[in-house]
Amino acid sequence: MKKIFCLLFIVALPLCAQDLASFEKHVSVHKLANGLTVIIDERPEAPVFSYAMVVNVGSANEVSGITGLAHMFEHMAFKGSTEVGTTNYQAEQAALQKVESAYNYLVEREKTVGHDDQRVAQLEKAWKDAIDQAQKYVVPNEFSKIVDQAGGVGMNAFTRSDETVFFYSLPSNRLELWAYLESERFLHPVFREFYKERDVVFEERRMRTESSPIGRLVEEFLAAAFEAHPYGYPTIGWPSDLKSFSATDAAAFFKKYYVPANMVIAIVGDVKASQAMPIVEKYFGRLPKRPLPEPLRTVEPPQHAERDVVIHEKSQPVYLEGYHRGSINDPDDPVYDVIEMLLSTGRTSRLYRSLVRDKKIAAAAQGFNGFPGVKYPSLFTFFAITTPGHTPQEITAAIADETNKLKTEDVSPEELQSVKTRAKAQLLRELDSNSGLALQLALAQTEMGDWRDLFRQIDRIDKVTAADVRRVANKTFRIDNRTIAYIDNSSAPPAAAAKGGAK
Repeated sequence: MKKIFCLLFIVALPLCAQDLASFEKHVSVHKLANGLTVIIDERPEAPVFSYAMVVNVGSANEVSGITGLAHMFEHMAFKGSTEVGTTNYQAEQAALQKVESAYNYLVEREKTVGHDDQRVAQLEKAWKDAIDQAQKYVVPNEFSKIVDQAGGVGMNAFTRSDETVFFYSLPSNRLELWAYLESERFLHPVFREFYKERDVVFEERRMRTESSPIGRLVEEFLAAAFEAHPYGYPTIGWPSDLKSFSATDAAAFFKKYYVPANMVIAIVGDVKASQAMPIVEKYFGRLPKRPLPEPLRTVEPPQHAERDVVIHEKSQPVYLEGYHRGSINDPDDPVYDVIEMLLSTGRTSRLYRSLVRDKKIAAAAQGFNGFPGVKYPSLFTFFAITTPGHTPQEITAAIADETNKLKTEDVSPEELQSVKTRAKAQLLRELDSNSGLALQLALAQTEMGDWRDLFRQIDRIDKVTAADVRRVANKTFRIDNRTIAYIDNSSAPPAAAAKGGAK
């Protein structure tokens, strides 16, 4: 569910704290002079705290030539700083500068006129020799080891279309150590082992996309659905970009987007805001104030014709179907959440009953919101796995039956209320942790502008009517607004079939 992040923690709170007014009593929000927003939620149940930082940059902020760079910097952030991860930073810095100078061999490599393979090989060897020299100063994984030794757990990060997120948990008495380490890696980042890590990311792409039929299908699906907007780019990047962008490119990307006013930190657990805020100010206040990056200019134009993608190969027959819809801040956003729950929540959901239980044309079927992101207008997407003996065309027709019902028949009051109640019960089961809450607070502040919208969104969903569902379904589920992509394993790929063509 796209908005599961916006709802999860609410029903996990004690009953006495489920209203916004009560919750506000133990949440503090402070914006530093440099623009960084800090949210602290005091939950003293155990002597630990969880932290999440959301940086308002993802693959949607990339342009051709540097796709995958947001994800690449996520990897770089774990390499440490000028103080952590090195035996001699001054010597390492000089060595890294030589690496970047030697990387100019790329100009020779990409020449289309006057290309000289021998010259390229010589320059490439010099570049690799410079990398070997810089590697001598690296203390591998020192940042992670310090966190582990301090009792840290769950340290990780992820990058998606809209944002990059860092998170982990520590004992409460390690708050100042956390503040120092986190502020240092964004105050003094060092792009050490950049090209080694770039190769790791390239291999990650090979495994998840090139070697995965589902990965290739999703990539083709998004590229077809988004002709102009960068939501059509793969978050991991295009292969050629992963072989060409540099540490210099990454440093420029960092300087542009990793500015304090573009970052939100949430801390949840056994901390007192009166004691924690001065520590946060002391360390994160050191980050230099810089202007926010300019907003994304490209807007996906309206779709006027159905688009189709078919991958022919012997693999699991996966089916995707997407419709353009508004962003998370669209007034109809809560209606899409209700439609998602009607179609997909549990074994009583409409898609499960129709496609899986009754017609038996799918092994799994669901609809979900906000793919691949929510910051900009995105997709309401249907997913299904076709069962043996059945076709993608049957899936298309069955989904159309369900969306047509939403267009022409009012959802009964009982079903509408049942969906809302069931959704809240599901959320209660899915989240009761400090780490989950920290993540949702930071995401809500970033994506909706105010963490309080977590509560307000519940009210908006409760106000959705049957008429709203019909109106939005008619607006959205149109053939000229539809992109379909599926894996067809019923026959050999066209190229293979051609080999055995007419005699």
